[in-house]
Amino acid sequence: SGDVAALQNQNMQPGLEDRVVKALIQRSQKAKDFAYCPYSKFRVGAAVLTVDGSFFTGCNVENAASNLGICAERVALSKAVSEGHQRFKAIAIASDLKDDFISPCGGCRQFLIEFGSQWNVYLTKPDGSHRCMAVEALLPAAFTPEDIQKEKKEEEKAQSVDNYG
Repeated sequence: SGDVAALQNQNMQPGLEDRVVKALIQRSQKAKDFAYCPYSKFRVGAAVLTVDGSFFTGCNVENAASNLGICAERVALSKAVSEGHQRFKAIAIASDLKDDFISPCGGCRQFLIEFGSQWNVYLTKPDGSHRCMAVEALLPAAFTPEDIQKEKKEEEKAQSVDNYG
């Protein structure tokens, strides 16, 4: 859509080599094949690239209690974190949408920004075409780990004033 195109290439890390982008997108498309989505039939796959060059994939997993399902992006990131990775270069997201680039839901946008605002998100179509944008562009004015640190510092400062007058 127009908004995605306007945000394309904003605040991204230096671009990845074309072969790396292609491999990332292919992995996200393959991950989509494993989606467990008997209710929505909406398959999503994701592949994340860590700063050390490791890839982790995920697919959406639905549940009869709909709020217990988990998105592909969160599966891929959780797999990476569970293996000791917390810094990322890029994530690619794939679906079966042919006319639009797949975009992460609000919860996934918040999950992505937990790991930094300046890494790349590749929104794709089944034909491999893609748009790239920074995590930050997906969730402007986000609540981030830095906000929690600011609040803690303000509380400590207030306690210091209370204790020492």
